[in-house]
Amino acid sequence: MRPGYNPQTVLQRVLVLERQQGFQDRAAVGGLGAFARGQLERAGQSPHAGLLAAANLLEQYASADRRGREAAVSAALRAILTGTDAAPALPGLPPPHSPSPSVSTMAPTTRVDRPSPAVRTPLETVHQPEDLDRSLDSLKGMRKATAQALERLSVKTIRDLLFFFPRDHYDYTDTRSISRLRLGQKSTLVGTIQNVRNNRTRRGIVITTATISDDSGTVAVRWFNQPYLMQTLPVGARIAITGEPDVHNGYITFTPRDYELIKDLDLADTTHTGRLVPVYPLTRGLYQRSLRQLVRRTLDEYAGALQDYLPPDVSRAHDLGSLPHAIRQYHFPEDVREKSEAERRLAFDELFMVQLGLLMRKREWQQPLPDISIQVDHELLSRLFESLPFRLTNAQRRVITEILDDMSRPVPMSRLLQGDVGSGKTVVAAAALLQAVQAGKQGVLMAPTEILAEQHDRTLRQLLEPFGVHTELLIGSTPRAQRRAAYQSAADGLAQVVVGTHTLIQEGLEFARLGLAITDEQHRFGVEQRAVLRTKGLHPHILAMTATPIPRTLAMTIYGDLDVSALDEMPPGRLPVITTWSRTPVEAYGVVRDEVRQRRQAYVICPVIEESMESDMRSVMAEHKELQKLTFPDLNVGLLHGRMKPAEKEATLDAFRRGDYQILVATSVVEVGIDVPNATVMVIRDAHRFGLAQLHQFRGRVGRGGDQAYCVLLSAVEGDDARERLEALTATENGFELAEEDLRLRGPGEFWGTRQSGLPELRVAQLGDLPTIELARRAALEVLERDPDLSDPAHRALRDQVHLFWAASADLS
Repeated sequence: MRPGYNPQTVLQRVLVLERQQGFQDRAAVGGLGAFARGQLERAGQSPHAGLLAAANLLEQYASADRRGREAAVSAALRAILTGTDAAPALPGLPPPHSPSPSVSTMAPTTRVDRPSPAVRTPLETVHQPEDLDRSLDSLKGMRKATAQALERLSVKTIRDLLFFFPRDHYDYTDTRSISRLRLGQKSTLVGTIQNVRNNRTRRGIVITTATISDDSGTVAVRWFNQPYLMQTLPVGARIAITGEPDVHNGYITFTPRDYELIKDLDLADTTHTGRLVPVYPLTRGLYQRSLRQLVRRTLDEYAGALQDYLPPDVSRAHDLGSLPHAIRQYHFPEDVREKSEAERRLAFDELFMVQLGLLMRKREWQQPLPDISIQVDHELLSRLFESLPFRLTNAQRRVITEILDDMSRPVPMSRLLQGDVGSGKTVVAAAALLQAVQAGKQGVLMAPTEILAEQHDRTLRQLLEPFGVHTELLIGSTPRAQRRAAYQSAADGLAQVVVGTHTLIQEGLEFARLGLAITDEQHRFGVEQRAVLRTKGLHPHILAMTATPIPRTLAMTIYGDLDVSALDEMPPGRLPVITTWSRTPVEAYGVVRDEVRQRRQAYVICPVIEESMESDMRSVMAEHKELQKLTFPDLNVGLLHGRMKPAEKEATLDAFRRGDYQILVATSVVEVGIDVPNATVMVIRDAHRFGLAQLHQFRGRVGRGGDQAYCVLLSAVEGDDARERLEALTATENGFELAEEDLRLRGPGEFWGTRQSGLPELRVAQLGDLPTIELARRAALEVLERDPDLSDPAHRALRDQVHLFWAASADLS
């Protein structure tokens, strides 16, 4: 062997080249396995331990599948750089000295984590799981300003930092030689810095130019207004730069997006270039480069301390990798496949924790308790049905039976009632409340808005007062003296049914014997509010209602602690609303004029209250002014929006109900809780600004008196998403079908406009991922079937993780 020749360094360079070429086994003549054996022979009698291990790892390289080759190259590089003499078994790679099976037989039957390309020298400190709960200040080199910035993002501990996932990844994996750079194509080049200089233009702009060379040529790389690079880019150093080629003064230059000095020959160990590069959420005082470096150092030192809380049988059943490996690969993935596998594991974890928490809560709430069962008075129920001015649908009768059966048991009911617009949920609620009152209990009905609460109060008084039920209304605008009287009435038990808004869950309001708590438009509340409402009584029965049909994926996740009933049948005689889409107002207001001539009324909905320079949306103020003065000067046009005082809103609605206004121009405050049977037209301006579920709710405000009703969607937008959404609304009246379509088009984050209160934040999982949700729910049910409260010592880590996951959102104790 000639002086200065280093076989392990030569093999290391070839391994890096093999990785860059996509594991084609073309980096060395004769194949990588033969080349590694040749280097081992050149090393003589006492080869480097890492070289020996690498040669063994690569012996069957030619017959391995892609996965096996990737793993073998990573392990061989690690062996060379760390001096390891162990040769671990690798997925997709036959054992040394064994006959080479065909490629098709080499796929592993279960998932085995690929060794991470950790080519740094291993850190000597071995951390324990409890070390992860230290504050960020304990990290070596942590600046106070950085720790404070991270705290603004709720990253306070080392564990928080490990779970502070990137919001995206830049794909900087396309590595090319300088001669192969192509204009307009983003790529990464690796070369040596030949010189660096700063030039100042006449306009005062500082241009830093570095000449970079590799075996194929040279190129000038230009940075703007970063003069400090003269000191940070040493001549002779190797550098990886990601960016795009450009032309300047007739010469090819390179415009960088990011760069990194390379200390090792393995490009996979870079942080900012030549790989899938993480992009983190930032706040004032945080910068991508320094944050990536911080996360990378923390992963190197602390990822091994992560305790994998998933039961081994769950991991095996769903072919999930280890937690430390998934965390590393989700931050700094070795390739797209590894990122996908890490994402699958972490998404499963989150949904598994959600399901475990909800199911554990449900089991806790539904423990048998004395004196909570409410026996059904069938004679009273028949009298209620006979008093109604309409016949109940079969769906209403079925759902009432389901609810009353639950209430008759000695365990608290936890049920969600889904009903499309106009399907008759209030009558169902009235039947349940009447049974609670006859059993000596009290009932509450909580609504998200004062308008809806007042609507429920009017309806329940009409239905229940003939049976001697005393009802109280308690909302934010209730006068102080009346509020005090209502509080006292509830505490004494004189108020048998209390209807209200969030005021019902405020401190100070107590009930003598609360037996039934109902929440309407449940998606406006959440797990936490439901839990608070329970504390107002001794484990009352809980009924959650919504007129917004909920897609199956969201129902399984957000309402995993509730049984579900559905009102899937409309009352007889209710005609479908005729829905059309128009680009100009002329047609829409022609329909309004025709209906008003027949003594009907109309709504006009606008997305904003006032116009602004930043938006071209039609405002309710401008629309009201134009309709009253120009379009319908002979009619009375009312105005309703959220900035009006409660008394003003109620006066306007009362006038509309009486028919004093023929047209009501409003914002989305009329989405729920408005019942004017004489209204037959709904015109929605800028309809593309609303989601399908919300548009369907608007449409449900008309035709409630049995007359033919019309909904005109006004929108001039031609975008594919908007057109698809509006066409879906014109095609079907089925709210459940529209809910699924809305989820598909806009995603779960926009389904209701705000995140469900009380549900832990999902950082990786998607609420639209039905297959993973179903897997997680089945796994959670199986685990809790064997160990209902996770008290088995083998589940200690899992129980701790469930509590940790839910800690910021709800109490699971």
